[in-house]
Order: sequence, then structure tokens, then C-alpha cells
Amino acid sequence: MKGLSLATQAHFNWSNRIRARGTRVAGIAIILLGIGAALLPAGKSIHSDMIGALLIAAGLIELVAGSLRREARPFAMAAGGVTALAGLLFIVNPQTHFFPMVVPIIGWLLLRSLIIGAGSSECGGSVRTWTLLSALLDFLLAVLLTAGLSVATLIISLFGPTAELVASFAWILAASFVVNGLMLLEVASCAKEEAQA
Repeated sequence: MKGLSLATQAHFNWSNRIRARGTRVAGIAIILLGIGAALLPAGKSIHSDMIGALLIAAGLIELVAGSLRREARPFAMAAGGVTALAGLLFIVNPQTHFFPMVVPIIGWLLLRSLIIGAGSSECGGSVRTWTLLSALLDFLLAVLLTAGLSVATLIISLFGPTAELVASFAWILAASFVVNGLMLLEVASCAKEEAQA
């Protein structure tokens, strides 16, 4: 019996180490995608297929990271799925104008904030704090985009999409990605601590 207990414990620790490493890699990858999104305004324009590719990549990474989690697994995977589907929408229905791209991003941010916020109830400690922070940031970004939508409509109708407006849109994606990546790094840190316990 004692040998069986030790073998089970060794497998449990190995599994937590793998979870911690995988989640850490996912967090770093999403932060790097956030940096890429922040650099989008450096180009002449932001095409919907570039936004779609960023969202699909982030969504797939988040799906994998969510599958590694012990807490809030269905919520984390659902948030990744919503992100990937939003990206697919941008690729399947490419828009050449800036304005139509904003509405799906608002919807994605709102839905994602609700999913992540609901998942926070299954988390504890610092992971819960980072999960709530991620949900709150996505919600606030959606509110900011919605509030700016009326101003943006006027600006776009009169002048077309300005560089500042396009940049703020890219930075909203970047902010969401970076906070989500930081949340995953905290999840990885907690999983590593469990592995060492």
C-alpha cells in the first residue's frame, strides 16, 4: 500500500509541474501577442485578418491553458473559445473599414468579462484577484469602446479613421491580452507551489 501511495504522489507532483510550465508558457505567449497588438498601429493600417489572427492565436492558447487548470477549467476554456470565435469572425467576414470591427470587439470583451467573472467564484487567493482583475478590465474596456463609439462615429464620418483612433483600438486588445497573460502567470505560480508542496 505504501508503494502505491508514493507512486500516486509522484504522478500528482509531475502533473502539477507540467500544468505550471504549460500555463506559464501560455501566459508569456499571450503577453507577447499583447505586445504585437500594441505594435499594430506602427503599420499603415490594421486589417481585420491581422486582428482575427491575434484573437484566434490568443483564444487557442487560452483554451490549452484552460485545459491545464484545476480551478475554473470550463470557464477558462469557454473564455478561450469565445476569443477564438471572435477571431474567426474577423477572418470569415473581413472588413476594410475600421468602424464595423469595433462592435464585435465590444461583444467579445463583454462576453469574456462575464465568463471570467463567473469563473472567479471557483478560484481562491491571488488567482481569484487576478481573475477578477482580468474580468473587470475587459468590462471597462468594453464600456470605454462603447462610450467612444459615438465619438468615433462622428470622427470617422467626418475624417475617416484617424491614427489615434486605430491605435487606441489596438491598445485595448493589447491591454486585455497582457492582463490575461499576467493572470495565467499567477495561475502557473500557484500550480508550481502546489507541485512543490
